[in-house]
Amino acid sequence: MVSILLIAVTIIISLAAWQKPDWMGKMLMNPYRIQHRNEYWRFISSGFIHADFTHLFFNLFSFFFFGVQLERIFNQLFPSVASELYLVFYLLAILVADLPTYFKQKNNPNYNSLGASGAVSAVIFAGILFFPTEKIYLFGFFGIPGFIYAGLFTWYSVEMDKRSRDFVNHSAHLYGALFGLVAMTILYPQVWISFVEQITAMLR
Repeated sequence: MVSILLIAVTIIISLAAWQKPDWMGKMLMNPYRIQHRNEYWRFISSGFIHADFTHLFFNLFSFFFFGVQLERIFNQLFPSVASELYLVFYLLAILVADLPTYFKQKNNPNYNSLGASGAVSAVIFAGILFFPTEKIYLFGFFGIPGFIYAGLFTWYSVEMDKRSRDFVNHSAHLYGALFGLVAMTILYPQVWISFVEQITAMLR
């Protein structure tokens, strides 16, 4: 499965980068170097490295549960090109999620970010479109319906991006999520009918 392959590649690259700081530096999302030195690979390479084990674990833990499920949906909807389409979806999510940050920070040589959060957010929100009422468990025990989680997640990302008090690129979470919604709307617009029907049934 493509999801398992992406997880394996991300783990291998992240572990290797931790041992080679110079390599890590060349893979970071650095808008200034992209703009002024044409290091365009950073758009994608930054999505396969992580700051530490906790960062890596939580991204891949979320991706495992939502990614495998979403890949099965791709296999059902687009059987002849499912693997290729799913891989393109994931890689584009890494790129698109970082574009707003790139335009905002392209003249700031000190800005760096890394991680697969944008792509993982895209996968999560695309999955929520198909299963909006399935519960997402925060911290392993507190379950809330997917569509409510989506609203809370969006609010949190917007607020944290305004404050910018940590080193997490919260705007990548937000734009990755938006990409997931838009991409699935383009690929399979009928999903919104099912989405509304499931929520309506739950609220009755």
